[in-house]
Amino acid sequence: MRAGHEGTGPGAITPDGCAVELYSRLPVEGEPEIVAGAAPVGATLLELGCGVGRVTHALVEQGFKVTAVDESAEMLERVRGARTVRSTIEDLDLGEKFDVVMLASILVNTGDPAERRAMLATIRSHVADDGCVLIQRERDGAHVDLPRKHVLPSGAVITKLSSVPVGDDGRRSVKVEYEFPDAVWTQTYLIRPMGVEEFEAVLEASGLKVDRYLTEDQSWVRVVPV
Repeated sequence: MRAGHEGTGPGAITPDGCAVELYSRLPVEGEPEIVAGAAPVGATLLELGCGVGRVTHALVEQGFKVTAVDESAEMLERVRGARTVRSTIEDLDLGEKFDVVMLASILVNTGDPAERRAMLATIRSHVADDGCVLIQRERDGAHVDLPRKHVLPSGAVITKLSSVPVGDDGRRSVKVEYEFPDAVWTQTYLIRPMGVEEFEAVLEASGLKVDRYLTEDQSWVRVVPV
């Protein structure tokens, strides 16, 4: 398990605390539509941190040619219709360029600055010169008014239980509970919130820049190579 990360509940748990069975139950929540509105149909798409294919499968159905990357073999076993590659994001080197590179699940907000730089380097080396990158960043205000519940259409309840500062460098330890009628999972992870100005500066240092924000809360961003 990675330092600062922990997962509890039935089934396999990945190094960053994600439960494979849990993620196979979580619904798609608008991500495919956001991607479709920012990238041409039929584009080659590199999905970094694909998990069980929750979004992958919808992208394949929309006509994208998806290469799905994850470090967990148990996650990749559930991916269908896409080429799969087992690797951490920071160590990936396919020697290929893609029309679109996607980094979702607020992975850009990792609590490890070196890991973030390595992720962005991977993105920069795999995006075509005329391509784009779609990044999901943590929305502003994500750590206030806790605990906070979100009820899924299935009736399952996601509760963001706590967000505690770690050290003096802006990192936070976040704990989330996922309650289903037949099982409960928790995930604890380290995250580093970044405002828009800092986020854009981090991108610039990696040879990337914001093209436009795709959602009102500025959580989804279309980025292009410099």
